[in-house]
Amino acid sequence: MKRNNLNSNSSKHQGSRPYSNTLKGVLSFVFCFASFFAFAQVTSSIDTTKIKIGEQITYKIQVEADTTDIVVFPEGQTFMPLEMIESYKVDTTKNKAKFKLIKTYGLTQFDSGSYSIPKQKIVVGNQTFYTDSLSVEVHTVAVDTTKQKLYDIKPMIAVEKASSNWWKYVLYILLPLLIAAFVLYWFIWRKKPLTEEEEIALLPPYHRAKLALQKLDERDYLQKSELKDYYSELTFIIRKYLDEKVYDRALESTTDELIDRLNLLRDANKIELSKEDISNIETILKRADLVKFAKSAPDIELAKLDRNTIDVEIDQVREALPEPSEEEKLLDRQYKEEQERKKKKEKILLTVCASILILIATYVGFGLKYGFGYVTDTIVGNETKELLEGDWVRSDYGIPPIMISTPEVLERTEVQAIDSTQTVNRTAFSYGTIDSDFNIAVGTTRYQLKEGEDIDVKAAIEETIKLLENNGARNLLVKEEQFITPNAAEGFKVYGTGEFPANNAKDDYRTGEYVILVFVSTDKSVLQKIALIWNNENDYANQIMDRVIASVELKKIEE
Repeated sequence: MKRNNLNSNSSKHQGSRPYSNTLKGVLSFVFCFASFFAFAQVTSSIDTTKIKIGEQITYKIQVEADTTDIVVFPEGQTFMPLEMIESYKVDTTKNKAKFKLIKTYGLTQFDSGSYSIPKQKIVVGNQTFYTDSLSVEVHTVAVDTTKQKLYDIKPMIAVEKASSNWWKYVLYILLPLLIAAFVLYWFIWRKKPLTEEEEIALLPPYHRAKLALQKLDERDYLQKSELKDYYSELTFIIRKYLDEKVYDRALESTTDELIDRLNLLRDANKIELSKEDISNIETILKRADLVKFAKSAPDIELAKLDRNTIDVEIDQVREALPEPSEEEKLLDRQYKEEQERKKKKEKILLTVCASILILIATYVGFGLKYGFGYVTDTIVGNETKELLEGDWVRSDYGIPPIMISTPEVLERTEVQAIDSTQTVNRTAFSYGTIDSDFNIAVGTTRYQLKEGEDIDVKAAIEETIKLLENNGARNLLVKEEQFITPNAAEGFKVYGTGEFPANNAKDDYRTGEYVILVFVSTDKSVLQKIALIWNNENDYANQIMDRVIASVELKKIEE
């Protein structure tokens, strides 16, 4: 009977064993779940679910954790589509062996509508927690224009214009031009003061001969008994006058040839000169020949008499010459005008040649100092060079902001999310195109990730490379390395060379370089990307891109 009772009891226990096992499993799960939350608890809340445009929502995240755990709260614009306007310091209280941390944020929105605050990622020690998403209604502010006072638009405020160095460039241009103009005027166009010889040469032959006799008197030939020099200069004066007015070979003719020519002209009534005048000239010329060649030494007084005789004969020759006809006067005037035109042409030719030489010398001088390519681009004008040397713009793009310096402001471009199930928001800004000398693109992509997911940086890089190939790039060489900005933000750098379209032509390619910089935000939900493409055969484009890359910084909204 006892055995039966024992068997009966054992049967009861065997029948209840499945229920016991189930109960043990449930209790184990409950204890594990409870122990998990005993380790750390994360909750979030907002002070209101309805606000007016521009009002602030107070968003709180409360964490209970061990005193040895490190807690990382969200930073930056992780509350999109709401905008974080302020991040307050963490309020910490201690309860036995645990810390109670409360992090408060000020949020707002400037467009009416229904919005959802996305889940926020909190890291406690080695554990990752996500808060619940919360809904918020943003209402417009009703304005009664019948009661609201309206005011006139305020007048514009005069703003002092920013100073520039344009005057320096004007000075650099005007100074060489003024120097060149002064040189040309001083040496070519200026009416230079005539020397004594030039003034004498401009005198008519008669006055020139008379002046030459006066100069002869001023010399000390006779006092020094230098009769050879005296008679040489005296006969040159009469021969020069006859050469210019009577016989154009008087200087090179012998005495007999010259006298024969004068007699011939007198006999032909070409000159009304008496035989006595011709005889006087002949006597003096022959005496001079004796002095020069036979070393004859006439008396000093005879030499003075010969000088006075030549003075008289010059007057006689002048009176014997016929008056020039109107035709001769016209020809003479035309001759003078022609001479003036020739002189003017010579001046113009000299000016042109001198200007060319000055320009060549200036070009060579600056070319040796700065490089001939640089000087040529400065004269002709090079758009890329002007952008490099112009006023650059340093600005923030996207949220969280990417701070970058560029020659021109980047323009916002419309982009479409590739995967709408993951991408919450994507913004892009760019300058130039893939076929221009350089192209700058800045983009920010915000992802809505599931718990435990991370941004696939490699896929994002491959997406950019694929986009370049779709736009015509080919033969891309890809290299990777770490990149650190001047403000110590770490990211990835993908770079290399390739062939890119040129001049908007399908079959026209040029060599070039590209750099892709990729950063992931501290909350692991935002991907920031900078893509640079440029013509590496353009030195100015190389300098622009070096400067752009060196200027990249990731700006933190709030520490």
